[in-house]
Amino acid sequence: MKEIVGNRERDVNALKQLLPLEDVLFTTYATENGIAFTVVYLDPLTDKAVLGEQVVRPLLCYRGEGNATALSARLTAPELKSTKEFSVLVEEILAGNSAILFEGGDEAIVAGTKKVFVRAVAEPPTDIALKGPREGFIEDVKINASLVRRRLKTPDLKVETLSVGTRSNASVCIFYLDGIADRKTVEQVKAKLKKINVDVLPDSSYLTRFLSERPRSLVKQVGTTEKPDIFCAKIAEGRVGILVDGSPVALTVPYLLVEDFQSAEDYFVPSYRATMVRILRVFALIVAIYAPAFYIAAQLFKLQLIPVKLLLTIAGSIRHIPLSPSLEMLLVLLVLEVLNEASIRMPKYVGMALSVVGALVLGETAVSAGFVSTPAIIIIAFSGIGLYAVPNLIEVTSVLRLCMLLVAGSVGPYGIILFTAFILFYLTATESFGTPVLAPFSPVVKSDLYDSLVRYHFDALAMRPRSLKSKNRRRAKKGE
Repeated sequence: MKEIVGNRERDVNALKQLLPLEDVLFTTYATENGIAFTVVYLDPLTDKAVLGEQVVRPLLCYRGEGNATALSARLTAPELKSTKEFSVLVEEILAGNSAILFEGGDEAIVAGTKKVFVRAVAEPPTDIALKGPREGFIEDVKINASLVRRRLKTPDLKVETLSVGTRSNASVCIFYLDGIADRKTVEQVKAKLKKINVDVLPDSSYLTRFLSERPRSLVKQVGTTEKPDIFCAKIAEGRVGILVDGSPVALTVPYLLVEDFQSAEDYFVPSYRATMVRILRVFALIVAIYAPAFYIAAQLFKLQLIPVKLLLTIAGSIRHIPLSPSLEMLLVLLVLEVLNEASIRMPKYVGMALSVVGALVLGETAVSAGFVSTPAIIIIAFSGIGLYAVPNLIEVTSVLRLCMLLVAGSVGPYGIILFTAFILFYLTATESFGTPVLAPFSPVVKSDLYDSLVRYHFDALAMRPRSLKSKNRRRAKKGE
């Protein structure tokens, strides 16, 4: 039986067969004129105070006709709808809403009585800013959508909701500005989401491999953020945003690599300061990836790369080291990664103590015992700090650092050059929804360079990025 037949007892029995759960409760009442009705709800997820005050009590005092329209008019719950499909009833009940089945009615009433368990809106730990908004997304998609609506008060902001996950039925909301976002990109996003066939969707990160054209690529093709202001700014530029119920991390497409070298704070400080900080991030990342490899290549293949005075200092430090330069650097890098993982996974205060003790005690002891040299520890420590200058790329850059280290220890400076050329070629060939991830540098888009690794004054940012293929490119009048 797929639809309600109008016989309350048969309908209730059919629903019990579909929901044979102990915490799904079936309670039968009668109106003042004798119309029997059964309220079905999931005990842990239903707000019973709302159910009693806005659903049960008004129906107990009802004296009218026994049809869905008349009964719905008596209810004071803010969310009401009627349905004949048992599949819809099951989905709504498992979501925390209540279903009302009544005698002689060929439709059931669904009342919004969901109990919401959410944490307070607070600053996200991954996107901390000294200036600008401090709000961050939480795990409830409705509250996240309200944070977006509050910033984009326009009817052009379109929101489309899909259900993903055959068992979780997680709500996935697609945000875009009508008349600005590329319609082709919007349709591609919806088509990819509709093709997803998984049981459970616990987090937005699960969507990235379905949205990426090359899921196994080392380079990500979907942008992420936990801040509503960044999310809205990206939508205003012509991107498509995605929010998943149960996840505080929002997704945006198309993705450009230059996004991860920018921060929201760059737009709340003078342009020269923002430019300096962005260039500093690039420099820190380059040093973090290449410093260990350069150190190994210079020791094993080309000592002339190191200045004489520094070379003498290094020679004195590594004189009694039993390990080869490559094994020494790999050992120190391995210890750093283990300490990093341990400090993250352990309780907050224990993790802080562990990182300090590991850095001081283990490093000093290893040098004193003659296992590793002081320059190796200094280089790896600076490399580890440099990677966190661009935290959104930490997964990719940590792998690149290890690969660069192995290539340098095997082939030397030529290996570093060849591997760098391979990375650049790989990045050039990678696209996100038809947009090259290296834009606006490859291909060069002069108008988009004004807000890339440098940030010009706002007068120069009157046009939206050409790389995103926005329909309406102008976002401000020049001089305003």
